[in-house]
Order: sequence, then structure tokens, then C-alpha cells
Amino acid sequence: MGQLSQAAAPVFKTTSMKTPDPFDGNQAHKLRGFIQSWNMIFHNDPENFFSDRKKFLYSTSFLTGRAGKCIEPYLSDMSNEDPSYLLNNCQLFETQLFTLFGDPNEVRKAEQELDNLRMK
Repeated sequence: MGQLSQAAAPVFKTTSMKTPDPFDGNQAHKLRGFIQSWNMIFHNDPENFFSDRKKFLYSTSFLTGRAGKCIEPYLSDMSNEDPSYLLNNCQLFETQLFTLFGDPNEVRKAEQELDNLRMK
């Protein structure tokens, strides 16, 4: 008898996903959603986003205003290949965005919202 071949597990991939809304740095509460939206794209299309540099370049194309201005110096130094350089390190890039534009009281606000829900 012939062997049954096992089909590969289906891979979730869409032909196109919604692009992230631009982020200008003025609304801290939108930062987490901005980052989550491009991370979903990266995870959905790893063939195109196989390096931190590609991820950085894609995500920075959606930065405008203050946020875009802060990134300009890094874009002018594309030859730097040091792994610890912001352009080559997505984790560092995310951390920097949260440091510069995130809500420093995000955790406390979430705790207060939970407390308010419990009191009702």
C-alpha cells in the first residue's frame, strides 16, 4: 500500500493587509496600536520582512510630524551596520518610540480603568 502524504499545515497569509495609520507622536494612546499593526504585517509576511532593517524602514515610512523628525538622523546614516544601531534593531526601535512618544502612565491608567470597572 502507498504511503499517505501529510499535507502541510495551512499558513495564514493575505495578499494585502491594512497598512498602519500614520503616527505623528502627538497622541501617545495610539502608539501601541501603531506598533501592533506593523508587527502583524511582519509576522504575516516574514519573507519580505526578514531583517530588522527592512522592518525599521517599513515602519518609519508611517512616521510623520515629531516622530518622523526624530528618525531622520538614522535614515541619513544607512551605512551603519552595527547590530546595536537603531536602524538594525527593531526591539531597540520600539523601546525608543515608547520612551519618546508613549504614555509614561499607561500601566497606571489601565489599572485605574480596571478598578473603575470593579466598582460599578
